[in-house]
Amino acid sequence: MDRYEQTLEKLRARPARWLVTGAAGFIGSHLLEQLLSLDQTVVALDNFSTGKRENLDAVRQRVTPEQWGRCRVVEGDIADPAVCAAACEGVDYVLHHAALGSVPRSIAEPRASHRANVTGTLELLEAARQARVRRFVYASSSSVYGDEPGLPKREDRIGRPLSPYAATKWMDEIYADTWGRVYGLECIGLRYFNVFGPRQDPHGPYAAVIPRWMEALWRGGTVTVYGDGETSRDFCYVGNVVQANLLAATVERPGAVHRVYNIAVGERTTLNELYEILVAGLKRWRPGLEPARPVYEDFRPGDVRHSLADISLAREWLGYEPRHRLAEGLELTWEWFATRRPAPVGA
Repeated sequence: MDRYEQTLEKLRARPARWLVTGAAGFIGSHLLEQLLSLDQTVVALDNFSTGKRENLDAVRQRVTPEQWGRCRVVEGDIADPAVCAAACEGVDYVLHHAALGSVPRSIAEPRASHRANVTGTLELLEAARQARVRRFVYASSSSVYGDEPGLPKREDRIGRPLSPYAATKWMDEIYADTWGRVYGLECIGLRYFNVFGPRQDPHGPYAAVIPRWMEALWRGGTVTVYGDGETSRDFCYVGNVVQANLLAATVERPGAVHRVYNIAVGERTTLNELYEILVAGLKRWRPGLEPARPVYEDFRPGDVRHSLADISLAREWLGYEPRHRLAEGLELTWEWFATRRPAPVGA
């Protein structure tokens, strides 16, 4: 039995009270589902600015009525100190995922990104401290590596931020480290690398590349590639992220807290390679469809050229071991995608 299986058994035996912020979002809803399936009690906080009630409905359908009864959904603003204080009351563990994501969004709306990502984290840290929360786990991002050119990315080497979003996530890490050193709040940050999976929104100007391309391919549309397609990413299936959060929240090894960990797979894939893998998956679900070739446009400002994680620290300290590689994660995502989207008329 590996560390994660041991963690699941421990949680089943000793249920706790959790706060998941951004619980109606893509990652947050997966955390909520896993916790409820383990018979935990969860406060699910979201302001529904980007989170979707349909994600909560999906979770409700996948757990038992008794398990769903252990969930209390709270609609509120993470930047409101009163909301944070009420949400943290009686909570053992915080999994903080409320944020405005997307590099392009932050360039277009820097104040909104700062309020959600920095002010919101500050208010929640303070509420967690006042409530004597046992552990505070928060979502950071590989974007904090900025213009640091080295590969793979190591937690102790970061460059200058290339976007307001990257700056907000760096500030989150600074605040969490400060709350740990000054107030003794146990904090662990998780730097996510290009997370994907079921429930990820394919629509809107700030949609991530995998759901956006899946939607375009499914509809017989054209995929847009920014740059020459040789930009590379370390794509990480959402199930790996759920594992990392539960390990981080419950790890008891001395020295494991007050750290930031890369959460990824440790494999690099170019956008051109990603397109070919997605097309192969599409043909298994819609064998008669012949997708158009991608259209290449200019690089977007703020985008990092290459990203690849060194996950050795998470392996060593948390017992993290990614269970889903890119191809397997994409197949699971195609399965979810295809069962919820009928083929276009005439296709």
